[in-house]
Amino acid sequence: MFLVQYTADNSRTLNVDSTAMTLPMSDPTAWATAMNNLGMAPLGIAGQPILPDFDPALGMMTGIPPITPMMPGLGIVPPPIPPDMPVVKEIIHCKSCTLFPPNPNLPPPATRERPPGCKTVFVGGLPENGTEQIIVEVFEQCGEIIAIRKSKKNFCHIRFAEEYMVDKALYLSGYRIRLGSSTDKKDTGRLHVDFAQARDDLYEWECKQRMLAREERHRRRMEEERLRPPSPPPVVHYSDHECSIVAEKLKDDSKFSEAVQTLLTWIERGEVNRRSANNFYSMIQSANSHVRRLVNEKAAHEKDMEEAKEKFKQALSGILIQFEQIVAVYHSASKQKAWDHFTKAQRKNISVWCKQAEEIRNIHNDELMGIRREEEMEMSDDEIEETTETKETEESALVSQTEALKEENDSLRWQLDAYRNEVELLKQEQGKAHREDDPNKEQQLKLLQQALQGMQQHLLKVQEEYKKKEAELEKLKDDKLQVEKMLENLKEKESRTSRLGTSNQDSDYPLEKTMNSSPIKSEREALLVGIISTFLHVHPFGASIEYICSYLQRLDNKICTSDVERLMGRLQHTFKQEMTGVGASLEKRWKFCGFEGLKLT
Repeated sequence: MFLVQYTADNSRTLNVDSTAMTLPMSDPTAWATAMNNLGMAPLGIAGQPILPDFDPALGMMTGIPPITPMMPGLGIVPPPIPPDMPVVKEIIHCKSCTLFPPNPNLPPPATRERPPGCKTVFVGGLPENGTEQIIVEVFEQCGEIIAIRKSKKNFCHIRFAEEYMVDKALYLSGYRIRLGSSTDKKDTGRLHVDFAQARDDLYEWECKQRMLAREERHRRRMEEERLRPPSPPPVVHYSDHECSIVAEKLKDDSKFSEAVQTLLTWIERGEVNRRSANNFYSMIQSANSHVRRLVNEKAAHEKDMEEAKEKFKQALSGILIQFEQIVAVYHSASKQKAWDHFTKAQRKNISVWCKQAEEIRNIHNDELMGIRREEEMEMSDDEIEETTETKETEESALVSQTEALKEENDSLRWQLDAYRNEVELLKQEQGKAHREDDPNKEQQLKLLQQALQGMQQHLLKVQEEYKKKEAELEKLKDDKLQVEKMLENLKEKESRTSRLGTSNQDSDYPLEKTMNSSPIKSEREALLVGIISTFLHVHPFGASIEYICSYLQRLDNKICTSDVERLMGRLQHTFKQEMTGVGASLEKRWKFCGFEGLKLT
């Protein structure tokens, strides 16, 4: 029997099943004709050639290439048939029936859409006298049959073990079946094989797909775990012992990064309180001491880079000098005095070498010129930056002094609050000491009294310094107000001299005067007021000036903290400043009071 097999990769091959073809050897001519149509040497059952002078290169049917057997006998493996080549169907002889092929000129039989995981076929057009044994005899050549469900109306459903067996069964669609040699209508029929939809097939296909999906998920998970970076080691909880260890590590340059990560984790966890504030302050101070080291390291690396650039430039200039010398040698050799004594091949080589050397020299020369251009551009940028910096320093000298005084003022206040907290703690400890009956009670009281006296003296000194700083700050504020008044007078004089005597300009003058006299002096300040008002409206409990400026600097890096604080101080009916917190947590907060100020103005 000749069947087109569909392998696992959906390629079609034509196989000959020796068990299915029981053509009697009493009719060797029909057998030889069928084999010759396929371009194969006619062989008998035992493998002997029927036609000894058969030429496999000659075929009786056009369009069918000859197939060379790969082994003697009927178990041949022909090459795969292209999809556009017609497949010749032959008569199939079984034990109890005979299958006759359909007309090759007719179109192929129609089939429904293949269901997923289909292993079941519908077979219609069976003879009325056909039995289940005959169905098994015909279709078991396609593969292992698991179940057959036969109906009384001349059709049945056959379920195979694998999906590719269904394709073999579809090959028999259109064949005319005849039982034995009878010509009765009940013993004949035309087979129609089509895909069938079965629950078992769909269930097995879904199980297979789920299994494949699980394998794919597992494979992806393993790949993600392999590529995932290792998790950092866990950070220990805060304690006095661990705090001392981290403080020692912070002083060591090699262990600084690990200790800083631990310190950051503790602060984010909220381990800072009244008792541990001094320890954390000392650790932060030791962390700050590494800033100078890092700056020095950066400067050293920059110096090394500059030295390497200088070495590279010197080496490149030396290479260029040598290239110039080599090119000069080639040019002198190409002059007529020496050129006439060289052969033709030598002259050709010299000219080629000269061109190559000139090209390489030009490339290196361009590279050196590019380095020099970059240095000149860097020098020009530095000069521009220096001029702009001098202007900015002259303009912001007063502002920087006021900011420095304010920071010193705030630091003094914080120190006062810290000392107050320490005094409270000492008082609490003194009260506990009164409750307990210790033998060294008098000594502890003396020590506490001495400590309190020292703290009080220090507080008096700090208060005196604070008063001095406040007086200096007031003086600077007065100077600043006088400078601002002078600037406003100069601006008014410039605006008066620049105005023309037209009526439109005269009418615009009072408007500008009112704009100059208003607290908002430019459109930029108006935009800042709107953004700050929106931000503080979202934060009803207020926000510090650092928090507000960090938000504004995301929009514009040029915004200065002092300018924002000065602008908010001018708008007293829109923003107000309050002091919140107790002791070390004392903080200035700005709040939006525009709704209340609208009623007052």
